[in-house]
Amino acid sequence: MARELLTAADVKGAWAIVPTPAKEGASDWRAADTVNVDEAARMVDGLIEAGVDGILSMGTLGEAATMTLDEKLVFMKTIVDAAAGRVPVFVGTTCINTRDTIALTRKAVDIGATGTMLGVPMWCAPSVDVAVQFYKDVAEAVPDINIAIYANPEAFKFDFPRHFWGQVAEIPQVVTAKYIGVGTLLPDLAAIKGRIKLLPIDFDYYGAARMDDSVDAFWTSGAVCHPLVSTTLRDLVTQARATGDWSKAKTFMGRLAPTAATLFPNGSFKDFSTYNIPLEKARMTAGGWMNAGPCRPPYHLCPENYLEGARNSGRMWAELGKALEAER
Repeated sequence: MARELLTAADVKGAWAIVPTPAKEGASDWRAADTVNVDEAARMVDGLIEAGVDGILSMGTLGEAATMTLDEKLVFMKTIVDAAAGRVPVFVGTTCINTRDTIALTRKAVDIGATGTMLGVPMWCAPSVDVAVQFYKDVAEAVPDINIAIYANPEAFKFDFPRHFWGQVAEIPQVVTAKYIGVGTLLPDLAAIKGRIKLLPIDFDYYGAARMDDSVDAFWTSGAVCHPLVSTTLRDLVTQARATGDWSKAKTFMGRLAPTAATLFPNGSFKDFSTYNIPLEKARMTAGGWMNAGPCRPPYHLCPENYLEGARNSGRMWAELGKALEAER
């Protein structure tokens, strides 16, 4: 029996994007069975208990490119079982080609994942026609999966232009997208005509929500540094929309924004993207809420000063979370 699909309207609130916790020694290419399943299950259960609205996983910082097939399946099952249907769980199934992507997406359905967070294959920079056809093919082959487009231009060598969004919005399974930046937000929203919920990053959520009322959800990797920061941001924007008074949300952004200052080396998203995995995992572990563990090769190398900036970002996020706890 076909599963009921989500719609864009079903995607709301704070969606935590999570790492794939690794066991000690995972940075050695000889390591096998690297998934720390206990920490993965605790992480997902803790996020849901803290009030997040959805889980996104197995993207870049989720190390989907560096896990073996068996590790991917183990992690998928672990987090789907831990969520136990309480919130939607999207898993990354992007592979280097369409056929392997479809095969892995079918396995994700069998495991019980709500959806796939799907980027375009990484090898040749795709044309718009190639990118759109890729999503059409996966949707046709796996009709009972919800699709979140993973719109990361640095990772996928594709700039996700407006006419791309207009075409993929015609695919019923495409309900949301992990979105970066706000510079093209309004024209992209016009192109999708309400059929896809675009998720800005937590640092952009306040600004994006002020730009358009349809932006009522965001993605947050900071949630695993301290989930209360992410849910507070969600609740303050919701409150502002209801009352028309944005002052509290604006003040909160003044407290949140400085935590990003040291995360991006040289203030550059491109430099950050080069070391995305070790930076995010260092940030998360430094936050103290969870242990992301070491990075899988080959992306385990990173300049120490960059890592320390990421750790400082995680500590600042966690300190804000503790301050919010004290203010309750």
